Amino acid sequence: MKNGFGKSKIQKCASALMAALLAALCLSGCNGSKEVSNENGGSSGDDKISVVATIFPEYDWAREIIGDNTDNVELTYLLENGVDLHSYQPTADDMVKISDCDIFIYVGGSSDGWVEDAVKNAENKNMKVIDLMDVLGNSVKTEETKEGMQEDEEEEDEDEYDEHVWLSVKNAELFCTEIAFALSDADPDNKDDYNKNLKDYIIKLNKLDGAFSSLANKAENKTIVVADRYPFRYFTDDYGLDYYAAFAGCSSETDASFETVAFLAKKIDELGVNTVFILENSDNSISEAVIRSTKKKDQQAAVLNSIQSVTKEQIDGGITYLSLMQENYDVLKTVLK
Repeated sequence: MKNGFGKSKIQKCASALMAALLAALCLSGCNGSKEVSNENGGSSGDDKISVVATIFPEYDWAREIIGDNTDNVELTYLLENGVDLHSYQPTADDMVKISDCDIFIYVGGSSDGWVEDAVKNAENKNMKVIDLMDVLGNSVKTEETKEGMQEDEEEEDEDEYDEHVWLSVKNAELFCTEIAFALSDADPDNKDDYNKNLKDYIIKLNKLDGAFSSLANKAENKTIVVADRYPFRYFTDDYGLDYYAAFAGCSSETDASFETVAFLAKKIDELGVNTVFILENSDNSISEAVIRSTKKKDQQAAVLNSIQSVTKEQIDGGITYLSLMQENYDVLKTVLK
């Protein structure tokens, strides 16, 4: 157990699948894996540094820091088909990529319960592992159950740590610094490039952070209503915002009770807000029920992107971590007046 993160039911249910994948990995002989690791954890059989990231923010941060050094670094994004972090389980091919990589980046929450065995049984024993929640240390938050929020029927008694750490622009700076350090250590010949790219990217992060701070500081109403799961606690805590939501960020619930819908509608009436927020890929059914239950019944639903389901096609179309966070800023700007 590290940093007090206990095994959740998600981790326990994944154990059988992990055993099968690891067995398949061993039987395959790790085909295509690196044969000899050098002192930097790289390979004498392949000059490229291999970086594997689980979710899109990690991938995009690494991509920004790698910059033009694509001849030296091979970057892999495991969830490129757009599957949600909470639903993802690695394939045998994914396990081979992880086993053989030089730098492995993952979130470290309950959804990543499979990672411990994957790293333990990795072929490359010199692998640099970046656990985002470990990077945050004591700054990791537990999920909270707010007034009116529907509790998960399958919820265990133990606290659940909030794994949506990437939605804090302030956290992103820490994570990018850690990624740049790992790349510089694995590829010292290009250390100056990685540090310059990090510096340039942090300037962009700081600019966006400043915009969010200014927006929140000027807002008369600092409370938002979300008719969906709520993965934005790190984000709203950064800027002193408050919220009401249907479910916690990692909830497995999909249908809101009458009580939850009525509570959110009442809060909308009390706050006088004209926008109900939902997540990307929402079917909008809960927000529609909430709006029908308000007095005015004319509020609009707006999307806040949790950056959990970004596909390769979207990346090819130019999507970045900064562009998605900028979209969140643009949406909030119309509400936080």
